[in-house]
Amino acid sequence: MGIGASIVLIAAGAILRFAVTLDTTFGSTRVNWNVVGDVLMIVGVIGLLISLIWLAAAARRGNDVYVDRGDRPYTP
Repeated sequence: MGIGASIVLIAAGAILRFAVTLDTTFGSTRVNWNVVGDVLMIVGVIGLLISLIWLAAAARRGNDVYVDRGDRPYTP
């Protein structure tokens, strides 16, 4: 999950949590959309943290490239 998808999940969760006042019943199961919004926000924050940690680790590795040419001397 990338940074953009995480932000979309956080935004969708915030809309469901703070802007929707709807309780739905599917069969005998009642769905509280505020709880669904909380779950989406939590998953979005976790995905955002993982993406940022991965991005920081990738930046720390650097872009050094080493090519082993065997016994031949280096000729540009």
